Amino acid sequence: MTLAYIPSPTISQFSIGPVTIHIYALYILMGIVLAVWITSNRWKRLGGNFDQILDITLVAVPSGIVGARLYHIITTPERFFGANGDWVEMFRIWNGGLGIWGGVALGALAAWAWCRHKHYPMALLADAIAPGLLVAQAVGRLGNWFNQELYGAPTTLPWGLKLNDTGTAIGQSEQCYDGATCPSGTLFHPTFLYELIWNLIGAAIIVWIGSTVMKRLKAGSLFSIYIMWYTAGRTWIESLRIDYAHEFLGVRINVWVSLAVFVLGVVSFIIVQQMGRSTELLAEKLRTVTEIELRLAVRDEAGSSKSSPVSATAARTTDEQSGNEGATVSNADGQPHIQ
Repeated sequence: MTLAYIPSPTISQFSIGPVTIHIYALYILMGIVLAVWITSNRWKRLGGNFDQILDITLVAVPSGIVGARLYHIITTPERFFGANGDWVEMFRIWNGGLGIWGGVALGALAAWAWCRHKHYPMALLADAIAPGLLVAQAVGRLGNWFNQELYGAPTTLPWGLKLNDTGTAIGQSEQCYDGATCPSGTLFHPTFLYELIWNLIGAAIIVWIGSTVMKRLKAGSLFSIYIMWYTAGRTWIESLRIDYAHEFLGVRINVWVSLAVFVLGVVSFIIVQQMGRSTELLAEKLRTVTEIELRLAVRDEAGSSKSSPVSATAARTTDEQSGNEGATVSNADGQPHIQ
């Protein structure tokens, strides 16, 4: 007899007039908004401003969504191509299918390109966004709950997930993903909840590290910790899932990817400590760039007819400051901490 369980929503979408709103997409959007808010607050403490984060978001988020979708298409091509595939399904992201690896990779590449163009320290941005990414990923997992998808193996635990046999959720007809082995009423591991909790714990740990021991770490360290934390959790959570996935040597591809990226996270952490720059030094560079941008904005608003090559001066100034690793950086606001 089942005494306790986690119920599943009966809907995954609703309509407002002729417009259909997919709850999965709403949670993705909510996660993005929270990540931008968290990152903006942390970035401003380092000497930047909200407009800079907004510009980066407008470049990185679309790139991240495209990357996440491309990763899913590449790793599950039979859903979109071949005799039983539907290529139009590639564009229906509200039905699920966003691979975090592709999203982070292409989003990070776009953010790096923009930061290089604007002379923002990429290592500072990576540290600022690290906890926000985990929060966004945690919120996004609620979309999987509404879709009734990507759950784990059957379980008798009191927090098992109970699926609905009726409703509009896209996963309601995919119990056990073979349609035969699970009797009605079977409970499943709520892997969406496991990852949600894991990610929120990781975000709290990164904030704590940033506020306590960041003086002893180089800029970029928090993002390396994000990589290690997320992949460590994704490895065991992915192993619980029973949705169809390609395997290698009997192990799901995403488990192998998680292990490989975890190793890369460890290597990147070591390299950052040996070759990276201090947070204080890069924060001074960011404050300089921000000040120059504000002066340019004031000049443009004033309608000045002549403009000096300030952007070139900014590039030279910030490059000189960033290259002077041995210099002592003064900071009127005190030592910047990443919280």
